[in-house]
Parts: sequence; structure tokens; C-alpha cells
Amino acid sequence: MSKAVSALNGATQNGAVTVSDTGLRGMITLRGDLSGTKIKSVVKSVTGLAMPKLGKIAVDGDNGLAWMSPDEVLVMVPYTDVAAAAEALTSGLKKQHVLVVNVSDARSVIRVSGAGARDVLARLTPVDMHASKLTAGDLRRARLAQVAGAFWLVDDTAIDVICFRSVSDYVYGLLTMASAHDAVEVFHS
Repeated sequence: MSKAVSALNGATQNGAVTVSDTGLRGMITLRGDLSGTKIKSVVKSVTGLAMPKLGKIAVDGDNGLAWMSPDEVLVMVPYTDVAAAAEALTSGLKKQHVLVVNVSDARSVIRVSGAGARDVLARLTPVDMHASKLTAGDLRRARLAQVAGAFWLVDDTAIDVICFRSVSDYVYGLLTMASAHDAVEVFHS
């Protein structure tokens, strides 16, 4: 049996900000009526988190719930727990009209950290990155140059970016180029 590795295999680039692969993360796409009492209860039992509101993310340690659309949430758990979490969601929601899919190996998460993290993302996405428009707990789905992605503030100086594994090298390259020391200094000017 082969050993699971993240798409970027732990890559890290230090510059004006740090761009780093966060490693393997368990991720499950859950689609259904997110307002239903049963789905909220089962999701909370699996993650310990309440269902996030529109455009929000809830995170506690390695567990997370990211609002992706009116009928879709991304459930995040430790990579080693993803099979059990998907089974718990499936069995807990067996009489509900839902879709539960383990997408862990189809996604990649990259962290941009440092005082210029917002500036780096501002170079690549049409999202307003100003502190009054994007705060901790906010999630945005948007373009990252030429590809789709999503991101959220971990804290004031760190942003997690999620993209398809197939474009993770491209996104990592974009983020490292946009974080080049001179580029961030020019952007602040």
C-alpha cells in the first residue's frame, strides 16, 4: 500500500510572507438541506461544530465546517479520521437526501502567513481583502488568477487557501510569486 502524501509534499517558501503546504487534511463534501435539524445535529456530533452561516467557516483545531454554497458544506477532520467521519455522516443521515463524498485527496490547502498575507491574496483575487471586509470566520470562494479556490482568515496574519489538487502547483507558484519581498513592498507603497 502506498503512503498518502499531500500534493505539495510539505513545500514551504519564505519571503515577505511564508507560503506553505499545510499537509494532509481530511475533507468531506456534504450536500443537502443545511437548515435541517437532523443534518445540523449529525454534523455537530462528527465535528463538534455548529453549521456555519452563509459565507462563514467554523474551525476548532483540526475540525472545520466551511460554507461552500446554500446546499454544501466542506467538513474538515484529521486526515486519519476522514473515513470514520464520512461513515458517521452517511449512517447518521441515511434517511436524509444528502451526498457525502470524501474529497481529501482531491484538494490541497496552502497557508499564507505574515503581515503581508492580505496583500498577497489581493494580487490574485477580485475579493476585497481589506480588514473591514474580510474578518476571521469569513470564507470566500473566488478566482485565484485563472483557477477556482476558496480561502479564509486563520487569524490577522494567516490565510488558508484551498484549491483542487490538480492545480496546487500552479496556485503555490502564484502565491510564492505574489509574496516576493519586492512585490509586497511595492503593493504597500
